[in-house]
Amino acid sequence: MQILGIDIGGSGIKGALVNIETGELITERHRIQTPQPATPQNIKDTVKELIDFFDYEGMVGVGFPAVVQNGIVLSAVNIDKSWIETPINKFLSEGTGCNIVALNDADAAGIAEVSFGAAKDKNGLILLLTIGTGIGSALFINQILLANTELGHLEFSDSTIEKYASDAIRKKEELSWKKWGKRFNEALAYYERLFYPDLFIIGGGISKKIERFEEFISIKTPFAPAELLNNAGLIGAAIFAYQNK
Repeated sequence: MQILGIDIGGSGIKGALVNIETGELITERHRIQTPQPATPQNIKDTVKELIDFFDYEGMVGVGFPAVVQNGIVLSAVNIDKSWIETPINKFLSEGTGCNIVALNDADAAGIAEVSFGAAKDKNGLILLLTIGTGIGSALFINQILLANTELGHLEFSDSTIEKYASDAIRKKEELSWKKWGKRFNEALAYYERLFYPDLFIIGGGISKKIERFEEFISIKTPFAPAELLNNAGLIGAAIFAYQNK
């Protein structure tokens, strides 16, 4: 069975048809730049553009960069604040003609990795971190998701973890891989002290470059790159839509 998965990020909105039985992409991924400002209307129009690109009708899963609880957006850090209290499932469904189910984007990536990637068949406490414009998190205990953790927003070093160690900060401050890797190690060590996880999974765009900074990671907890790389969010969104049809 195939379902359209969409991953909404701070810089790009990506979509592809996903085989939810295997986790494989049936089509090439299509990417559209995230509109600015990222208001509900602008995002809806872009999601509709993606759906039309694939000439698709049916269920759609959407990974969204915010807390999404019972179909309602409850936070807005990397999107326009007008999203807060928006009933995203209803709003996007009515605006596109498809049955859309949204969830936190990092949770979507985590679902994909637990289903088909680096955390498949692994029990214990697993923390996936998506490193990109911000830092998203997905926390699983024995394969069960604790939704909307948003651990990148924890206070850290006079700011927040994502404003200290995200990939966007690495680029903005022109940090070397060594300097950024040490910052990221500090963030991992902080999470390690809080949760004592059995495994960290490093996702997001940075997962493709793990060989550039892994030598600077000195935590005790094992860590691994997300096997589904930057496709994890849209794959997990498609799986979530199928589970909630």
